[in-house]
This record gives sequence, C-alpha cells and structure tokens, in this order.
Amino acid sequence: MTQQAHLSDAFPLANGVAIPCLGYGTWRMQDGAETVAAIQTALSLGYRHIDTAAYYRNEASVGQALRASGLPREAVFLTSKVWNTDRGYAPTKAAFQATLDRLGTDYLDLYLIHWPAAANQFDDWEAINRDTWRAMTELYQAGKIRAIGVSNFRPHHLKALLETEVAPMVNQIEFHPGCQQRETLAFCRDHGILVEAWSPLGRGRVLDHPTLTAIAQNHGKTPAQICLRWCLEQGVLPLPKSVTPARMAENGDLFSFALTPEDMAQIAALPPFGGSGHDPDQLDF
Repeated sequence: MTQQAHLSDAFPLANGVAIPCLGYGTWRMQDGAETVAAIQTALSLGYRHIDTAAYYRNEASVGQALRASGLPREAVFLTSKVWNTDRGYAPTKAAFQATLDRLGTDYLDLYLIHWPAAANQFDDWEAINRDTWRAMTELYQAGKIRAIGVSNFRPHHLKALLETEVAPMVNQIEFHPGCQQRETLAFCRDHGILVEAWSPLGRGRVLDHPTLTAIAQNHGKTPAQICLRWCLEQGVLPLPKSVTPARMAENGDLFSFALTPEDMAQIAALPPFGGSGHDPDQLDF
C-alpha cells in the first residue's frame, strides 16, 4: 500500500474483485440508533467497507444505515459471516438468507466462515468445514456473493479448502503488532489469500507500548495510526472499530506518511503482547 493511496483504494482479491483497503468494524455495536448513526458517520467520512456478522446481532442496523446514507448499494463493500451454530451445508444456506433479510440486500460482497470447526471439537472437523464451504461456493457461483473466505483459520484448516473448486479469497484474523501471526500470514500470502486484521489496535492494549509511541512521535502520528499503517504496508487490510467521529477520522488518515524499514524492523522484533492472552500460532485447534 503506497503512501499515495486513499481511503477508498482497494486490494485486489484472487478473483479480481476489488476490496476497499480499510474497513469499518462493527463488533460489539448493538442493534439500534447509536450503531446506525456511527455507520452513517463512517460512510460520510469516506469509509466504503463495512464488516459485520450474524453473531454481532447488528445486521439490521447496518442495513438501515446503508439505506439512510443515500449511497447506491454497489458503492459499499459489505461483509458478513456465518456463525458456528450454522456450520454445515443446509444450515449455512439458511443462515445466509437470514443475513440478507436482516441487511435488506440481495447479495453480499464477502461472506466468511466465522470460526473453523476444529480437531479439538469434532472428529469430522474437516468434513464440517468442507460442507460449509460447499454451500458458500454454490452461493458464490450463483452470484449471491462476490467473494468468499474464512476467519480465524490457521494453515491446517485452510489446506483442505484449497483443494476445493473455489479457494478462500480472504482470511480475517487477529492481527496487530502484539499478535503478528507470522505463520498464517506467510501461508496466506503464498496461496493468494488476502489477510484482514480484526482488532488491529489490539483492543487498545498495544497503544501505549514504548516502541509504538516512539515511532508515532517520530511521524507526528498516533500509535493507532502506526498500527493501521503497519497493517497496510504488509498488504493486510485493517478493520478498526470506533463510534467516536474524531477517532474514525483519525483511523482513516493513513495515507500521508509511510513507515521506514527501521520502523518495520522494530515492530517485527516485538514479542507477543496486548492481544487475547496467547500467541495464536501456538494454539492447538
């Protein structure tokens, strides 16, 4: 992502679909007027990529905000996800239609498997993931979804899906300077899968790290902007979430500066910290 890029610039997915390079996350935003207003504000600031999920229980508000914005549907890249209790072929098909109904749209730009069925939960975890993926592939081929992908998948989860007719185009994972997921990032790069970063600010817990604060001071930026720019410079798409207009604007102001190789090396040397309490590359699932 070059210094000359802009908020609405895009990464190309493996199938050629363009996905805006910065998304607006809606995790923990409850259905209601506050969420509608926050999304409308994000759209007014230039965000054109909204990330939601069935599990967030705010899809109705996301749809309401999109309609109230006056923007044509095709102007906004819209993502949702199938939840764990709806895995499998028929349940995924039904869950997708319910998501469309709540959003008030007839297609999605991106649909993700929210979490993989894993070996520590199911003996037939690979079959469950393949059945879910088969439903999504059919919806994609029918033109109901412009791109399909996964979330929180590690390389061994992804391998089975790479052998199918349509490979995942996106993997959305926890990713920030304290949770760098190098193994998964490298695997996705090698297989043409775009990585999206949920919690790119580490739930705020990484922002006072002295390395990040020093880099921010050198650039006249905030630690949050450093975290988000760091994602972009690795070809990772960040999904920051805020309901504060000033912070939304700050999170979108990433294109007037670039990190130096020295900055990137300092951040790369950081040990895991400030995330969900573990190194995801070491998780047994």
